[in-house]
Amino acid sequence: MSKFELEKAFGTLKAEDEKAFIAYIMAGDGGLQNLKGQIQSLEASGVSIVELGIPFSDPVADGPAIQAAGQRALAQGVTLEKVLVELARIRHEVSLPVVIMTYANPVLRLGAHRFAELAHEAGVSGVIIPDVPLEEEREFGAPLAKYDIAMIRFITLTSSEDRIKEVIEGAEGFIYAVTVNGTTGVREGFVDSLYAHLEKVSLASDVPICAGFGINDAEQAEKIGAHCDGVIVGSRIVNLLNEGKVDEIKTLIPKNRDIASNATK
Repeated sequence: MSKFELEKAFGTLKAEDEKAFIAYIMAGDGGLQNLKGQIQSLEASGVSIVELGIPFSDPVADGPAIQAAGQRALAQGVTLEKVLVELARIRHEVSLPVVIMTYANPVLRLGAHRFAELAHEAGVSGVIIPDVPLEEEREFGAPLAKYDIAMIRFITLTSSEDRIKEVIEGAEGFIYAVTVNGTTGVREGFVDSLYAHLEKVSLASDVPICAGFGINDAEQAEKIGAHCDGVIVGSRIVNLLNEGKVDEIKTLIPKNRDIASNATK
């Protein structure tokens, strides 16, 4: 796979007038041996793309749920390299595009070129590194570009007009639009200005805009997704997997709302 798998996925969704639902899970939470089954379960639930987190000791963008999941995975000896090796082993048994979410330090320890090579062998379509600013992207992005793996960029609520233009120019895969000021985690609601912000960025960008951080249920996902190309849900899914409630994941996806509602009547 490569960034073209992301383009294909978004193209199919657009043709069907649907929004992307990107599910974040922590690699190795519950054991790396369960990764294939977790991804297959997400696909069966109707997920469009998997964002696969790499456990790290200092996850500055992550809230309590994802930090806890990372600690559980670290306790089992999960590393970036082990995750990529396992992904390579199962790559022909999963069909969803996979995006890796990690931090700069694990990539630098492995080596940016070695990371890109292993990511290619694992069939990774894109990479998210939230602590690497645009100005330092090339060190990580250039090796990935050799294998047509997208380097996913961020736009935040505080990004200036000039910064938004910089991020959009040359962006690939999709742009991660952060919906809150702060770390990941469940939120009760969002600022009213978020929706206009998402629409403005979406109109300006040639690549899809997907919004994430704090989305807790299908209603929030649907409301936010109406103003961009897709949503990213992490903490709630991480908690459901940890609690063994895999079947409930499908209820988070807006297109399943009516089905879930009718089933409970």
